[in-house]
Amino acid sequence: MVLVLVILISVVGKAQDIKEIIRKSDEKFRGNSSTGSFSMTIERPTWSRTISMKSWALGTEYSLIYVTAPAKEKGQVFLKRQNEMWNWVPSIERLIKIPPSMMMQSWMGSDFTNDDLVRESSIVKDYTHKLIGEEILANYPCYKVELIPLENAPVVWGKVLMWVSKNDYLWLKAEFYDEDGKLVSTEVLSDVKKMDDRVIPCRMEMIPADKEGQKTIMIFENTKFNVPLKEDFFSIQNMKKIK
Repeated sequence: MVLVLVILISVVGKAQDIKEIIRKSDEKFRGNSSTGSFSMTIERPTWSRTISMKSWALGTEYSLIYVTAPAKEKGQVFLKRQNEMWNWVPSIERLIKIPPSMMMQSWMGSDFTNDDLVRESSIVKDYTHKLIGEEILANYPCYKVELIPLENAPVVWGKVLMWVSKNDYLWLKAEFYDEDGKLVSTEVLSDVKKMDDRVIPCRMEMIPADKEGQKTIMIFENTKFNVPLKEDFFSIQNMKKIK
């Protein structure tokens, strides 16, 4: 009986430790709030284009993205409030609410989806976490963790595999699988350096599994964490004022 109890305590403790590792790696990118600038390069077999943006975020519920270049898209704004999303298009002076039916569609022609921006699901709360191995990625010893969605969780994936470094809890890779176990896309993070008060990967690549020569690259150029932001900053009215 004592042996069984010891084993149970060990298993529960290990599961909690793995969940804590995932939580730390997720929060590393967020802080309580953040503001910064980044670029997104969409690469295709015959062309590529780069879009520059500013961003503001408060926790996991609020975010605002302002497009600064190129001229054709400049001034577009994307607002997330909880699980809702809007797009302000100044060239036609139109505010568009993104319906649930469009959440899995491409965001600005990239390999990221509208849902990736909203991220209604939480990799901490909406999944079970299981350590399935250890690997070295780009000279970083990593935990390899399997995430399986909880029943009725607002999750589009059937399974996610994550690689998190043992030191600094750096999220370095993720593989996203559909409900049939087929690989849909791979996220690779690199260019680790200090950004404000923490060390994080500053380059993110999203690579579709079934589209040869296609990927989207995000470069985080300047980010400050735990900045003073309030919920009322993330308003429809502010979408038309932000610069």
